[in-house]
Amino acid sequence: MDRNAVERRVQELNDLLKEYGHAYYVLDKPAVPDSVYDSLMQELLAIEAENPDLIFPDSPSQRVGGEVLEGFSKVVHEYPMLSLSNVFNEEDIRDFDRRVQAEAGNATYICELKIDGLAVSLKYENGMFVQGSTRGDGTVGEEITANLKTIRTIPLKLSEPVTIEVRGEAYMPKKSFMRLNEARDENGEEPFANPRNAAAGSLRQLDPKIAASRNLAVFIYGVGGDGTAYGQDSHSDSLDFLASIGFETNNKSKRCKTIEEVLEYIESWQERRQDLDYEIDGIVIKVDSYEDQEQLGFTAKSPRWATAYKFPAEEVHTKLLDIELSVGRTGVVTPTAILEPVQVAGTTVARASLHNEDLIREKDIRIGDAVVIRKAGDIIPEVVTVLIDQRKGNEEPYHMPENCPVCNSELVRIEGEVALRCVNPQCPAQMKEALIHFVSRNAMNIEGIGERVVDQLYTSSLVHDVSDLYGLTKEQLLSLERMGEKSATNLLNAIEASKTNSLEKLLFGLGIRHVGVRAAHILSEEFGTLDEIAKADADRLTSIHEIGDKVADAVITFFANEDVLEVIGKLKTYGVNMDYKGRVRQELPTEGPFAGKTVVLTGKLLILTRNEAKERIEALGGKVSGSVSKKTDLVIAGEEAGSKLVKAEELGITVWNETELVDALGEKE
Repeated sequence: MDRNAVERRVQELNDLLKEYGHAYYVLDKPAVPDSVYDSLMQELLAIEAENPDLIFPDSPSQRVGGEVLEGFSKVVHEYPMLSLSNVFNEEDIRDFDRRVQAEAGNATYICELKIDGLAVSLKYENGMFVQGSTRGDGTVGEEITANLKTIRTIPLKLSEPVTIEVRGEAYMPKKSFMRLNEARDENGEEPFANPRNAAAGSLRQLDPKIAASRNLAVFIYGVGGDGTAYGQDSHSDSLDFLASIGFETNNKSKRCKTIEEVLEYIESWQERRQDLDYEIDGIVIKVDSYEDQEQLGFTAKSPRWATAYKFPAEEVHTKLLDIELSVGRTGVVTPTAILEPVQVAGTTVARASLHNEDLIREKDIRIGDAVVIRKAGDIIPEVVTVLIDQRKGNEEPYHMPENCPVCNSELVRIEGEVALRCVNPQCPAQMKEALIHFVSRNAMNIEGIGERVVDQLYTSSLVHDVSDLYGLTKEQLLSLERMGEKSATNLLNAIEASKTNSLEKLLFGLGIRHVGVRAAHILSEEFGTLDEIAKADADRLTSIHEIGDKVADAVITFFANEDVLEVIGKLKTYGVNMDYKGRVRQELPTEGPFAGKTVVLTGKLLILTRNEAKERIEALGGKVSGSVSKKTDLVIAGEEAGSKLVKAEELGITVWNETELVDALGEKE
């Protein structure tokens, strides 16, 4: 064939394979026999091998996996991937509904199957798939684009040239999971415990060909960021839009006008979940209207307009052999049941949390008892009840000790708490747990320091508190068991690199009670420096959206501690960064056409992209919202503006066209 004929044939093969692939993997309606598809794919691969310049980014050949990766780079999510709160029974669901209706009034819901997989984010530019990443800690994930490209249900090119970020759940179908474990058994490899672990393990392989061989799939469940950015007013409308441009969304979702309909939906799928060809572990309940969602807002960790109902866990019987105690970094003493190993929900369980002394007493748990255990939320093993009728008379009642099992200090119960706590700040267990937390991935992310190394550093008196990590020398590290020259060098480099982390990583790493990843980021963005956070009083802290009394009290108490201030002083001496590296909220303009105003963008913008307009308005102190309400100050109406413009006019809100927006932006440049 001449060059033009080759190019035409490549395009023809691309189109045919995309059409047949979509019918097979997304619609589940094969259009041609497998042999025909395979033959066309082999032809395309042969032509591309001879003509590398004709390999396009959206070619079906790109799904077979490319070169082995050296590692995964970090991706900062433009919009945080927040987790959902959980509910476990009808009472919890009705409580959620009461809170929603009290705030939003007459809200309707959309219910979706909670796919048991791995959350992913996909970015498209002008309709082309350009980047995929894991959820990570919700703020920073790992780039796994090459692996995600191997998933047939992820379109490499959308039917419309939109620039969009979507969120989805990657999963392994049950049949793929069974085939994978059969193959691993034959090869003498350890089988995966469940499809979720298999999917996560597949997507974190450095060789994309391994991911390609695992037959994964993805359901897209929403848009990242402003859900109204593409003209939709509700989550259900967005799902329809996403399906229309080529994404596979789960077609089992349902709009529910009342909480009774929600409960009926849950009951229905709880009975039918085994009929699905993929695993689900619950139902996600969301307020459908974007305007209602905005009204409800967020907590530091999750949206107030959504929750996840978790199906009741599988329960099994076993024997409680002993009870062990552990001391956490905040001094809480936690009892743990040591069990005869038993299979629960696909994994072997030998330990289960007993939470606290009150629970042991309330359930009359004794050493030697036959007990019922389950995985709370299908994840954490817990003792449900004791089989009292199986007692033989030699079971031993358990009493919590009066002194810390590690440092022998007297244990106390703080008013209002059920936990026993060691309040000795020098307790070795707390010190070691604090060190482990400080070096963890979501905190200072110092690779090479695990529990074993922390234990050695502390036991050998090389490290007493977190600041001592920065004074370690190579000679000291080489004195540790199984620490070689290369490992010591890498560890010192990791410690040095952690000095440049942004403030939110340090703040989380310091281990302030009630201050998680999200709260640490909010505080850092608000104040800019650790010193400013340390000086803040309760009124200042609670004035921040998403920061409540508990967090404020914990922050004030933490920075009032002289030992804490001494550690922070040493960290400063070692050169650890104490500043937030993003843009501090207080630095935003307080004067100008957008300062302090809530702005809504609607319709098609021709001069600026929607993202450009949003970024520039926010840079001038404005807040860009997705829906029009009484709190809206200004609406920017582009071409074909619809219901939002009508509502703005009904409410008497100021409306600008795009030219007026550009003029206002230009005045501040």
